[in-house]
Amino acid sequence: MNLLEQIVARAKADKQRIVLPEAEEERTLKAADRVLGDGIADLILIGDPANIKKEAEEWGLKNIGKATVVDPLNCEKSEEYAALLAELRKKKGMTLEQARELVTKNNLYLGCMIIKTGDADGQISGALSTTGDTLRPALQIIKCAPGITCVSGAMLLITGRSQYGEDGIVVMGDVAVTPNPTAEQLAQIAYTTAQTAKSVAGFKEVRVAMLSFSTKGSAKDAIDKATGKSVYIIDKVLEATRLAQEKYPDLQVDGELQADAALVPSVGITKAPGSHIAGKANVLVVPNLEVGNIGYKLVQRLGGVTAIGPILQGIARPVNDLSRGCSVDDIYYMVAITACQAQDTKA
Repeated sequence: MNLLEQIVARAKADKQRIVLPEAEEERTLKAADRVLGDGIADLILIGDPANIKKEAEEWGLKNIGKATVVDPLNCEKSEEYAALLAELRKKKGMTLEQARELVTKNNLYLGCMIIKTGDADGQISGALSTTGDTLRPALQIIKCAPGITCVSGAMLLITGRSQYGEDGIVVMGDVAVTPNPTAEQLAQIAYTTAQTAKSVAGFKEVRVAMLSFSTKGSAKDAIDKATGKSVYIIDKVLEATRLAQEKYPDLQVDGELQADAALVPSVGITKAPGSHIAGKANVLVVPNLEVGNIGYKLVQRLGGVTAIGPILQGIARPVNDLSRGCSVDDIYYMVAITACQAQDTKA
């Protein structure tokens, strides 16, 4: 089985309850029909039940009846959700009336409240919503995982070249969320990206390389004379590596490494002799969002690599973001990915 088939199989083996708050959107409803037909997850669709039924009939969808449909305007738990949301946000000045407005008129907030109260395990949106719209209720309601303060996004890179990563698969983070992480945040990104590699890519042994433009001191950061601080990123990567090793002693991580030293055994031996990661890395952590976003798009477009994601990580329960240009296939597989993440959060 290829990686996507493996992800689907893992999702089927332990079905999770996934919320689709944009259920009246055509691609989302068609993907939901496939998910339900294939038994990948139990779905909670948020939307007008009559409209969902009408669209399902119009598009010849046969499995939508297997889903739980929640009407935001007639939800029996609306008052419970509103009261809890108001309590969660009272320090920010939210009133009960404002909370009622959100849970009845904003499906993304309602979906996160369903998760918060234990009635669902994860959520996917973005076919109609921005990343900010997706993340805002997740961070306000579900919040970050214990010990994590930094949300990030990982990309699965399927290279088709078995000599790299884990039989040709590499996981890269952060490619989506935090523009210029601190050393502490970068250490957290290393940890959460490793968790994604396990829960989604199925890696048994994770080997994390903290990337830079230097390998083990082969280059030095320029120093700003006025502040005494480094101008570039090597020192940050070195500190992040130290923090990751200290905070997550079971994590196999090393840095700073250049990309070739991380991935190519012969280069790793030459540039970083004695490193237990050099030449064998299957998880790459980049120093900032510019590098991550540019890097994965270059290998995708110029190198023919299949890029899956971004997969959001660091939230206490999985909430994932879609591109507004996403396809039915994208949504289908993101449901399976979210289900695998949800399995991992319960382990």
